[in-house]
Formats: sequence, C-alpha cells, structure tokens
Amino acid sequence: MSDNVARRGFLIGGLGGAALLAAGCTSNEPAASPTSAAPAPAPAASGNDQPGTKVTIGFSAPAADHGWIAAIAKNAEATAKQYTDIDFKPVEPTNDINQQISAVESLIAAKVNALVILPNDGQQLNQVAMQATAAGIPVVNLDRIFPDKLAYRSWIGGDNYGMGVAAGHFIGKQLKDKGVSNPVIVEIQGIATLPLTQDRSKGFADALKSYGFSVTAKQDAQFTVETGNEVATSLLQAHKKIDALWNHDDDQGVGVLAAIKEASRNEFIMVGGAGSLNAMREIQSGSSVLQATVTYSPTMASSAIKLARLIAQGKGMSDLVENQVPQSITLASETITKENVEKYLALGFES
Repeated sequence: MSDNVARRGFLIGGLGGAALLAAGCTSNEPAASPTSAAPAPAPAASGNDQPGTKVTIGFSAPAADHGWIAAIAKNAEATAKQYTDIDFKPVEPTNDINQQISAVESLIAAKVNALVILPNDGQQLNQVAMQATAAGIPVVNLDRIFPDKLAYRSWIGGDNYGMGVAAGHFIGKQLKDKGVSNPVIVEIQGIATLPLTQDRSKGFADALKSYGFSVTAKQDAQFTVETGNEVATSLLQAHKKIDALWNHDDDQGVGVLAAIKEASRNEFIMVGGAGSLNAMREIQSGSSVLQATVTYSPTMASSAIKLARLIAQGKGMSDLVENQVPQSITLASETITKENVEKYLALGFES
C-alpha cells in the first residue's frame, strides 16, 4: 500500500454535464472481490456527454487484490463503455512498481490521448508520469498523488483528513447526546506509518477534541480482514467497556465485526470507513454496533475517466464558468447512516 492514497462522497456538477458522486476507501490493501459498477451518467445539461472527438484513454492501476481497488478498475471500465467516443486501453494491473512503470511506458509509446493513473506509489511513478506529460499526453492522477505537479494535468481523490473529521463528529455528537463523559474511544487504523492513515487519525482527533473527547487507544490493522480480526480481538480484551470505535477501512472491518460478534459485545457504537456494501447492509439492519461509515468511494475512478475524456477533447466542466477542467478535485467525505443509506447503495463495493 502506497503512502499517497485516499477515499469520499461528492457531488460535482458538470463532468460531462453529469452529477458526480463518490463515497470512500483505501488503497493497496489486500482482500476481496468487487461488484459495484459505475453509475450511468445523468442527462447532460450542456451536451458534454454527447459523442465528440474519438479519444483513446490509457488506464493503469494496482492489482485488484482488495475490494476497493477492484472496484476502482471496474468503475473505470464501466464508465469508459458508456461513451462511444472513448477507446479504453487498460494495461495489466500490478503491484510491482517496475511492471507498472513499463505498462505506462507502453501506453506512452502507443500515443494515447490521455492517461488515468492510480500509482502503486506516487513518488516512484512520478518520473514516468513526467515522461507522459513531456510527450504531450495529459495525465489524470487518481487518488495517490504524484509529488511533482508537472507530472499530471489534473488530480482527483479522496479527503483522508475529512474522513477522520466525519467519523469524529458522528461519534462526538452521539456520545454528547447520550450524556457520556470521559468515554473510552478506540481507533483501528489501516497502516499507521502511512501519511493517509495519519491524516485520518488527525482529523478524527481534531473533531473529537471539539467535544472535549480524545482517543483512548489505537492500533493499526494493515487493511486486511485477518489483522482486523486480531486487532479488534486484542482491543476488546484490553477494554472491558468501550463507548465508541472507529475502524478506518470497511474491508478490514469484516474481520473487526467478526471479532465483535464473537465476543458478544454490543455496548458501543462503531463507525466504519470507505462505504462498502457489506458495511451498508450492517447499518441498514439496525441491529449492528456499526451505525455509520464515512465515505471514500472507488467511484472516483468513474470521475477520473470523465475528466480524462473532457481534457482530451479540450472541454471544460459544464457547470463551471472556466473553460478548462480544474487542476485538482478533492472529494468530500460523507457520513452514511441508517437514515440515508438507501441513496448510497448504488455506489457501494463488495468487500
């Protein structure tokens, strides 16, 4: 997993005249299989979705060994198929840095009109993205950011800090409303050393602080189901009473929830992260400790394809005054609860 990841729900009018929605997750995390497909484009107000100049869009991403990453690839392909003027040219997904560099170089050699790249590691793929830009190929940098702004034409990704803020506010308000003082709040991170995880934790701590609360204990679970189960089991044993738990990632949350059910614990509220379908179903049931999840959606890949198409065709976003697509789009993190879960189901992904 790279250190430049990111997840969140957003509504931006006019990528091809369509309203863009995105909700939540992580990055290079091992695990499951996807099912969510890209939502169909909404009717275009300005005609941006009408067929235009034929463009070839190259696509490169890590191997689909995790529910969120798998959904990234699926959403990108499904969205490209919605446009008759897109020739979609994906390369073999891989977690090997050198193989991804070679794959991107092959797309540069093929002279594609635009590139959408979710790098395994932004730092290590920065140079090949620079090569693409130098060759006149605009790069849409998806989620994990390249350090050099000259390496990409536009970046789109999630808001990790905002994810933590959303989780912190949900938990803080719930506990305040219940009159809880000095709560035991547990946090299960992804990979603690990654900047994305640190951003999430900072956002969580900052939001909790506004309620006079703080995190009692936190531990990372490596974004895997197995480690999620082990870490949750350990934390449950260490704390005989918990008031709230935030788990950064819905994929690893499968293991976390299994540990909670095994321990027959239900005295606390839990918030997830990313917006997976299994998390939404738990929330929808109304019988789970999981009461909310904060979004970081792989539907951002659908938006990246739309951006690449507009850039390659020399168009702007129809709801903006400017003639060009923005250089950077950060998606907002939304909070999915039992009250609004129905409207997010179409954007979820299977863990």
